Amino acid sequence: MVGRYPDFDVFDAVETWDHATRKVIEDRMALAGRPLRFFTPEEEPTLRAFCDTVMAQDDEPRVPVAEFVDDKLAAGRLDGYQYADMPDDRETWRLVLAGLDEAARDRFGAEGFAAADPTGREEVVDALAAGKLSGGSWERLNVTRAWSVVMHAVLTGFYSHPWAWNEIGFGGPAYPRGFMRLGPVSTLEPFESPGATQEDPVRIVAEGEV
Repeated sequence: MVGRYPDFDVFDAVETWDHATRKVIEDRMALAGRPLRFFTPEEEPTLRAFCDTVMAQDDEPRVPVAEFVDDKLAAGRLDGYQYADMPDDRETWRLVLAGLDEAARDRFGAEGFAAADPTGREEVVDALAAGKLSGGSWERLNVTRAWSVVMHAVLTGFYSHPWAWNEIGFGGPAYPRGFMRLGPVSTLEPFESPGATQEDPVRIVAEGEV
């Protein structure tokens, strides 16, 4: 309930959802605080620090991205494809987390990625995004593809959650309600709200104002 749409709450439309749709969304809400099933206790701090760093979630409440990734991998809900030069996504995640810890130790002498300060974590993430990490666990991965694999999961988790929908003003599931407006994107549905501000977020990001 912050940002450009401070008064918007996607749950105002809950009565328009059928039982199956409501259950999917309630299950996503229930992920927060759930014990991890796929990642080990040793991997968990690195996983959480990575998800928080790449999504700039510095405080509570947080979208439970780490829990989403863990739930997906524990259930074996993979993406239906695998790069020819990459291991299974589950192994990719374990190698990436190990590699992040190794990079933090090599660069800053930290006990692991989660123990590095925010600036250090961002430096390691920037190097991963640029495909510039090497040695250790990274030798077993195509680093550029590894970044793509983990960020696909992270972004899917973040933007599938109702709190993220509230932040961007997304009206949520339209089943069985459907959509009425078939005109320009700027034409709002009755259940949508205009932003509290009118700046162009695409321009702001492109010009480096955030």
